[in-house]
Amino acid sequence: MSAYAEQRADQERPAAPAPAPAPDGSEPPPQDAAGQQEEPDEPQEAHAARRELIEHTPEFILGASAAFGGSLVGGDQHGVSGGQVAGDVYLGGRTEHHHHGPAGPRHASGEIPRAELDKLAAVFAESDSFGPALERLTRERVVILTGAHSTGRRAAALMLLHRIGVRAVRALDPDVSPAALPDQITGAHGHVLCELALSRGRPLREHHVLAVRERLREHDGYLVVTAERSAALHGVGTARWEPPRAADILHNHLGHLLGGTGSDEAAGLDVARDFLAHDHRPQELADFAARLADFHRGAASLNELAGFSRATVEQQVRQWFDDAATDLRAKAFLISLAVFDQAPYALAAELGDRLFAELQLTETPEEPARIPVFGPSPAERLRLARARGYEENEATEWGPVPQLMAEYEDSRTARVLLEEVWTGHPSARPALVRWIKQLAADRRPVVRTRAAACTAMLAAADLPSAMAQLIDGWATTRAFAPRLIAANALTLAHLLGVGAVPRILTRWCTDRHYARRWTAIRGYALLAPLSPDQAPAALDALAGRARTDASSEYEQDQLAQSAALLLAAGDRTEMLGSLAALGRQESPAVRSFVLSAFVTACAHTDEDGVLAWFTEEGAHSPDGIRDLATLWRLALNDRARTRAALGALRSWVYEAERRAETEFALATLLPELITDGEDLARLSHLLRTVPGRRGGPPPEVAGRLMTVLTARSPRS
Repeated sequence: MSAYAEQRADQERPAAPAPAPAPDGSEPPPQDAAGQQEEPDEPQEAHAARRELIEHTPEFILGASAAFGGSLVGGDQHGVSGGQVAGDVYLGGRTEHHHHGPAGPRHASGEIPRAELDKLAAVFAESDSFGPALERLTRERVVILTGAHSTGRRAAALMLLHRIGVRAVRALDPDVSPAALPDQITGAHGHVLCELALSRGRPLREHHVLAVRERLREHDGYLVVTAERSAALHGVGTARWEPPRAADILHNHLGHLLGGTGSDEAAGLDVARDFLAHDHRPQELADFAARLADFHRGAASLNELAGFSRATVEQQVRQWFDDAATDLRAKAFLISLAVFDQAPYALAAELGDRLFAELQLTETPEEPARIPVFGPSPAERLRLARARGYEENEATEWGPVPQLMAEYEDSRTARVLLEEVWTGHPSARPALVRWIKQLAADRRPVVRTRAAACTAMLAAADLPSAMAQLIDGWATTRAFAPRLIAANALTLAHLLGVGAVPRILTRWCTDRHYARRWTAIRGYALLAPLSPDQAPAALDALAGRARTDASSEYEQDQLAQSAALLLAAGDRTEMLGSLAALGRQESPAVRSFVLSAFVTACAHTDEDGVLAWFTEEGAHSPDGIRDLATLWRLALNDRARTRAALGALRSWVYEAERRAETEFALATLLPELITDGEDLARLSHLLRTVPGRRGGPPPEVAGRLMTVLTARSPRS
């Protein structure tokens, strides 16, 4: 037997049966193959697991959720990929350190080249929604243009300014906070802000728009802001953007490229009519027009027009796998590239060869796998795969590292290809399943996450098979890492439209098997922040599990970590209200669960945390102040959590030193935490003893908050 066959036999040897759970429902100790107890692996903290999932999931999956827009998740920038990052950022598997300077961020702006505006004006097609938006801009000087992703909102924004007579347009920084937006208006006549970063915790309100309008009148300027329809817009009038008819977009681009007669002839071709029979984004239509014009001039063939609709993508994928001239290694690379689309090329190549070995084992099990050491160049392999390579920074635990990335030219290819392999070529399933399990066991976070993403796409095509062959097996292992893969896979499957995922998590949350329960608990932590409509049901399910006497201390901790992430999902005021109600009325076990979740959530001061929400919105809401104060009082007066609660509150004081808005929010909150002299003494001691950061002097804001605390305390 060859060495490779022996290795495969070892991997396929049945594992020892999982030990039964302890009588109290806690985790049984892991055992090795001989049944001896071994050291347990450590579960990744829920907050870090969520960031890792977001960091390494391909954009075409994240884009399926309304919670995502490009690389912005809930208004926060996840990942270090291109662009500029101020300060030091360490992105590891479990820890992130952000070192913030004392000054606020500086927001850059720049003038859009006139040539770009002229070129766009030559091909732009107006839709029925353009006229009303133009009238509004003329009347009010500022328009919030909302519409679906990739529907030409930026082009519409620029053309609104062009039609109104603006000659120079400045592009503003989309990461500017709504409160700082008026300061970005300069003496320029026109301004455009594309994809303003908003979230429920950082909404755009009416008073922000009124302040901007005043500044525009002072400078005789105009501003168009584009945003997703799901963006947090509170009391702000918007202009709804609908894209033009696909035929109009194609006709305008062809007219610019070929002239009137030539454009009519090209648009009348069967290939053009077939293309327009499918839904396409404006950019896809522009690209197709360029290819169609080349074909009309005789500079391109019909084959070069393929790849712009799902029908052509499906045809191309089937051709790859039906063609006997495409060797097995090339087909393995195509599959690997589908899994590692928008990831380093080296990963797709390396792990594609592993899949090639597995496929050989299926085709010729009596022969050892043979992998050529050298072969076609990356450029040649990508060309044959209709993919492109590009340089980009990859986020690693050592910081951003330049990499040659690879992606299919058509963003739909990866999913179509995996569906075709999984459902159309069942003989490839054994090798594919073995390979995905190898990916799930890899030490690299991006590889493990892509194993989950691949499984999610397979589940979207055939859920029962993906559950039986991959997900349920991971969900019932002794080790934590495979269970996290299962939770990730279910989360991403839900984003891809698998409606059964919430039912699976609800059922598993009360399953007799301890590992399935852990998987469901972690699944809620990952799913709800990405799909906010699931947050109330997730909290109900987690609280229901916490209510049972069978829930062990370890499981209670996992429940709390998951519930903490629910405070980054959905309506924050509603979620805090629900949590406060549980903390006031429920059993000691549920109260413990609520307070652990709350303190865990408050300890994170990032931009999607409780503090950010309270600073931007909650401090202006009587219900938000009431419920937040209730939870803080319960936590500070709970002997088991006083120390952790004080630590979380101390981190809020540090943030108040950095941001004036946070200081105002804390000044509003702290007096509400006092019911007696003991509360006042505890908070006064905290503020008097806050140490300086990195050996520096105590923060001055602590003294100012102390003054507010004693002067405004309703109970002092």
